Amino acid sequence: MDGSQGEFSFETAPPTPPAKLKAARRAAGPAQPAAPDAAAVRLFLAENPGFLQDDAGLLAELGLSVTGGNVVEFAPMARVRADHQREAEQRQMLEDVARANFAAQAQTHGAVVDLLDARNLADLARRVDDLARARFGLAAGVIALECEGLPPAGWKPLVEGQVDLLLDGPRPAARMGFAPTALGLFGPDAGEIRSMAMVRMAIWEPSRQGLLVFGSSNPDDFTPEMGAELVAFLARVVERTAERWPLL
Repeated sequence: MDGSQGEFSFETAPPTPPAKLKAARRAAGPAQPAAPDAAAVRLFLAENPGFLQDDAGLLAELGLSVTGGNVVEFAPMARVRADHQREAEQRQMLEDVARANFAAQAQTHGAVVDLLDARNLADLARRVDDLARARFGLAAGVIALECEGLPPAGWKPLVEGQVDLLLDGPRPAARMGFAPTALGLFGPDAGEIRSMAMVRMAIWEPSRQGLLVFGSSNPDDFTPEMGAELVAFLARVVERTAERWPLL
């Protein structure tokens, strides 16, 4: 049959010229290598155990090192993790200290308000003990005064020179830690006192030597290494508040 009668032709198409094939390959870009099979990589490393050990550059890129006995360890990565752990712990410690300091300052400001509301010297002593227990979780709070006769109600009497004796000399303004010689200031609570904070006070004119003392059942609440700034601040408030009323 001829073409007018609908006959199909099975002639082979002419081949593509080599130049056009090269141009097409260039346009398509370089062939992408197939991703390695994990099982094949594992098998290769098992059959060639020295491959990693002998390639220091590859070990460094992977964060690995070879220790004695041909043991491959994640030393650099372990050090990084340890550094991060230390940084996290130090950051947490700083946050805890800052939070504790903020809480202590807030309680101190509240204590100042309590002290300023005192109605007389006896009420001032009661408020010192109350805030020690309720605000700071301590065992007791005491105001002591050097005097010849009786001190104000609720205050503890001291003989002349006893403030210097309790503070371990005439110069120290404060003493933190445990001082057995001060246990008598706490009366019936003395048996549970394991640490204390004492700050020197000077009240009225002529000046009378006194002490603001806080006692705790926890030996770590007051230690010699601690600063006495907050306790000293409260002592100044007690001084100024006490001077509202004359010493009879």
